[in-house]
Amino acid sequence: MQDNYLITIRGTMQQNGEEDSVELMTRGKFTQRGSAYYIVYEETEATGYAGCTTTVKATLDGQQVVMTRFGKVPSQLVIEKGIRHICHYETGYGSISLGVAADVIELFLGENGGRLKFSYTLDSGGENFISRNLVDITVEQLPTEVEE
Repeated sequence: MQDNYLITIRGTMQQNGEEDSVELMTRGKFTQRGSAYYIVYEETEATGYAGCTTTVKATLDGQQVVMTRFGKVPSQLVIEKGIRHICHYETGYGSISLGVAADVIELFLGENGGRLKFSYTLDSGGENFISRNLVDITVEQLPTEVEE
């Protein structure tokens, strides 16, 4: 798998009536294996997770998205329709457990890329709502460089 895709990630966090958005554009990998698509990219200083690799796995049926970060600050979020998951998240200051519940998962991916949109809520147990998070990932195949 080569880094021949442009991965654009737009993330928006809604908390206490306010909204904060961030956008990351990077080269990455994209493939379909078995019953899932995989989007893989390197984190940067801009995200605060330089030195980490993130893999976004989306099932073909659009029921589940798993975001796994490997490296110095590992974490995994499981976003699945109809199921609240408890996920362990490394913050750089220590590990916390969060409840994760999917709002929406929309999958528009094909063999050459496409778009994955999903949103989820985070809570710190029971009724302790933290935030609603919207993620919009676009995957575009880059032109292949021709060697002479």
